[in-house]
Parts: sequence; C-alpha cells; structure tokens
Amino acid sequence: MKTQAFSFTDDFNNPLITIEGDEEAREEDLWFLPGPLEEEPDDLPPGTRAEPPDTAVIEDWTKAEGVHAARLARVAGRLGALDDRLLRGPEGWRHRLALIEAADLSWFAGDRVSSDRLALWISMRLSGAQDDPNALARVGWAVRRLTGGPGPKADLAAFLDRRDPETIEDSAERFEDRAGGWLDVMTAAAELHPITRACMGFHLWSLAGLGQHSDQIEAAVTASRIAASDGRGAIFAPLAMGGAGGLRASGLPPERLAHWLDGLNVAILTAMRHLDDIEAWATRAEAMTAMLSGKTPRALRQMLTEWPLVSAPMAEAMTGASRAAVQRNLTWLENKSLVQEVTGQGRFRMWRAAI
Repeated sequence: MKTQAFSFTDDFNNPLITIEGDEEAREEDLWFLPGPLEEEPDDLPPGTRAEPPDTAVIEDWTKAEGVHAARLARVAGRLGALDDRLLRGPEGWRHRLALIEAADLSWFAGDRVSSDRLALWISMRLSGAQDDPNALARVGWAVRRLTGGPGPKADLAAFLDRRDPETIEDSAERFEDRAGGWLDVMTAAAELHPITRACMGFHLWSLAGLGQHSDQIEAAVTASRIAASDGRGAIFAPLAMGGAGGLRASGLPPERLAHWLDGLNVAILTAMRHLDDIEAWATRAEAMTAMLSGKTPRALRQMLTEWPLVSAPMAEAMTGASRAAVQRNLTWLENKSLVQEVTGQGRFRMWRAAI
C-alpha cells in the first residue's frame, strides 16, 4: 500500500491562515464591533430641545459683512459725504429730504401718500375726504422721526409711540418685552458697522414680533436712523429715494445685505443730486429776487427750499404774509421761471421750485 504524502505550502495570501504575531486586522473587517455612535437610532423620549440664542443670528450677518466689505466701505463713504453736506448746509435741507423720504416710504408700504397731501398735512393738518387718516398719521410720524428727536436705541417703545395698555392680561406677551428682545440683539451686534446693523434690524423686525402695526414704515425709519447713528449732519440714511430695492426681503443675509447696500447707494446719490439742484436754484433765486423789497420774497425762497411743494394757504400761515402778498410774489416767481405750478387747477394750487 502506497502512502500519500502531505505537503504544506507557504501561502501567505490565504486569509484563513493566521499565526500568532500577525498584524491586527483592519477595523472595517471587525464586523462584530458596534457601529459608529451617530448611526445608532435616537431612542430618547421626545422632549424640549435647546434652541439657539437670539444672538446666534449675528454670526450670519458678520459673515455677510465680510463678504461685502469693499461695497460696504464705498456706501459708508458716500453716506459720510452726505452727512458732511447736510452739516454745512441750511437746516431746511434736512426737512426737505425727510419729506421726500417719508412720501417714498408711504408708497413702498402701500399707503400711497402724495407729496402735496403730505405737505398740507404736516404744515396745516389739512386732509381731504379721500385721504386715509391712519396713513397720514403714519407718514406724519415718519417725518417727525426723520427730522429729529432721540433715536431708537434709548427707548424703542417711545420712539415708535407704542405702549402696552394698562389693563393687559398677565398671560399676554408685552410689547415692551418684544422691543427689549430686539434691542438686546442690536446691542449684541455692536461690533457690526451701523449700516449692516441697520439691515439686520430691519429684517429681524417681524421675527421679533414688532410688525403688528405699519411694520414696514416703522422698520424702515428705525433702520434709517440706526444706519446714520454715527453722523452729525445726516439724521437718517435715505432708503427709499430712487426706489425701494434695498428693502427687499428675500434670500440669506449675504443676499439681503447686497440688496440693502445697492438700494442705499442709489438713495444717497439721489439725495445728493437733489441737494445739488436745490442749492443751484437757491443761488439763482437769491440773485433774481435781490431787487424785490419786503420780507415776503425771502421768506418764500426759504420755504421753497425747505418744502418740496408749497400752497398759498401754507405760505400765508408759515410766513405771516397776507394772502394777496403771497399770491403776488408766487405769480412773479412763476413768471421768472423760478417756480412751477404742478396741479394745473384754478383752486388748491401747489408750487415747487423749478429745479
């Protein structure tokens, strides 16, 4: 009987052959170990989860500011030029720009208050049967806040003329608490540029629960005051002049800040061109009316510099001159092409500087 020989081969590639001292197997081959922790199902009972703090949104706006740093610098420089221009100019320029901005904001918000109706309401509290008294009150508030007074950072509720009723229920959310929460976020964002901080505050307005009444005008006026908070001549930064594209509420913070800067840039350039025109008109009107006697021509010239539109009753009430003297001087100015009548009516006529 022939015996069969057994032979042992040195097959080191065979995974079944293991000897003591071999290298440890790869981690992924160890099938018997538990999987990664993040792949395990969440077996915890449902409950309240910790929400991010209100100030967490500041980080997003900080990144957006870094993305648009160069554009922000250009817009801030133009706003500084407007501030210097208004600081050296007559007081009437600020009032004129505030009236134009408030009227443009009313169209953006849907109130559609025209410049002539606004002028009559602000100067004499006159309104027509077709005018919405609530809309006039909102735009009148905007004019007051754009022409002076303390800013929103000290007391937002006082700035907005909104207070909680004395008989508010204990379970109801108080307006002062919502306003305080918004101010806390704005205070925490003190490192941001005022223009960026104003944009953030405008877009957080409704989220903070402040948008119950005329929220668009209130939010825009508040933001315009914050954007110009470092200035001395410009009380507000124009936002709606030349269009309200900067007030678009769409996209993430970088996109919103880009729209904000573009809209602010257009509005500032529009305001600067308007000041150039009114300054040139005032120089021309002063030279042409130097031959006229009395105080009425000078008072009318100053009033037309301060107000975009003027009526005879307005001029009579604000200059102290008689109706006949006002009408006579307005007719003279119109004949000299210094003013233009804009209504085309025989009654309730309105004039503006021919710029």
